[in-house]
Amino acid sequence: MIERTVYRELKAWKNNPKHKPLILRGARQVGKTTLVNQFSAEFDNYLYLNLDRKRDLQLFQEDDITNLVDNIYIHCGKRKSGNSTLLFIDEIQNSPEAVKQLRYFYEEMPNIHVIAAGSLLESLINNHISFPVGRVEYMMLRPCTFVEFLKGIGEEFDAGVVQQLKGDAIHERLMNYFKNYIAVGGMPEAVTKYAERRDVLAVTPIYSSFINAYSDDVEKYSRNNTQTAVIRHIIAHGWNHAAEAITFNNFAGSNYRSREVGEAFRTIEKALLMELVYPVSEPLVPLLPNLKRKPKLLWLDTGLVNYYAGIRNEIFSTNDIMTAWRGHIAEHIAGQELAATSSDFGKSHHFWVRDKEGSSAEVDFVYQYENMAIPVEVKSGTNAHLRSLNAYMDLAPHDIAIRIWSGRFSIDNAVTAKGKTFRLVNLPFYYVGQIDNVIRKL
Repeated sequence: MIERTVYRELKAWKNNPKHKPLILRGARQVGKTTLVNQFSAEFDNYLYLNLDRKRDLQLFQEDDITNLVDNIYIHCGKRKSGNSTLLFIDEIQNSPEAVKQLRYFYEEMPNIHVIAAGSLLESLINNHISFPVGRVEYMMLRPCTFVEFLKGIGEEFDAGVVQQLKGDAIHERLMNYFKNYIAVGGMPEAVTKYAERRDVLAVTPIYSSFINAYSDDVEKYSRNNTQTAVIRHIIAHGWNHAAEAITFNNFAGSNYRSREVGEAFRTIEKALLMELVYPVSEPLVPLLPNLKRKPKLLWLDTGLVNYYAGIRNEIFSTNDIMTAWRGHIAEHIAGQELAATSSDFGKSHHFWVRDKEGSSAEVDFVYQYENMAIPVEVKSGTNAHLRSLNAYMDLAPHDIAIRIWSGRFSIDNAVTAKGKTFRLVNLPFYYVGQIDNVIRKL
């Protein structure tokens, strides 16, 4: 069983006397059901419903919340005992009635903790179903982080070393594990299979099943045959453009127009399979994206990108992940780790481009920490080659910049061409998920 970091947040939700029904969001196969089943051990009673099953679905024909709860206990063969009960409603998108009842669980049954999830939930929200405003809360589950990967393969000690920011003594070992993490990815089933044999090739059947499942969902996401075709084209060929700034018109060699591709991407984005990351031009909070500029394409999981783009052999053979696949994989895994630092749903991610005609200055990511918009560049080499980062720091009202690389952790005192001094934090890949702790210590 993989120990997920978000488990602590679930415990905090359980202990909050003002808790609301929790909507657990995340793409298919990221481990939502497994996580809730594991979390159920914290309760005296566990009631599980899967609304893909007709007999479970029919329960919500009952309008009265008290009768509904009694019927659920009887249906699950459970007696009311103890002080705490967890009700997990899986595949809740199949029942608008069940969604409607969530407000009554909050208002009339606060003693019951309710978690809801669904594999197609994201694509249906606001189109076919609507959750009661102010009566529910949300939590995001993503693929496993590097620390979760280490714990999942039995390397708990090294995971603790990373969390304590004491990895310098085992730098080479951690970098080797991180390269394996890139190859395997963070999908829980893939991590578990890899842990059994420590063989990346053993997870191949799992990757195949994932793409089949995603493709099978296309008809459920799309509104018409044209959108179905565009979505299938993106799922088939879009992996090759991971971590690239993309153009919608004729995407990936197609004849599809910008509007068709844009709508298809936004539909896939609702299913949480990928994110369109738009640039900002001002190094200030709040971060305001420029939706007229080209977005970068970040997929759900780097392991999936490696498999579907056919570049696993390149990952295996490289001595430095910075050089693999023209640097795109290094940038993609950094983006994945940065995104996983928060379980807040709806948190957007950004990069920076200079809003000046003729300028090519660009920083890979902008990471918001409290009231600071911190530039994050994935790049090796000397400080003199970080021209875009220097250009950003000339505009920033703070003195912290981060360079992600394959080297050891260090902090340099840097100076821009205009004479501004700043702290350049050289962050090894295995610390990206600990970025908040690193900045806090500064």
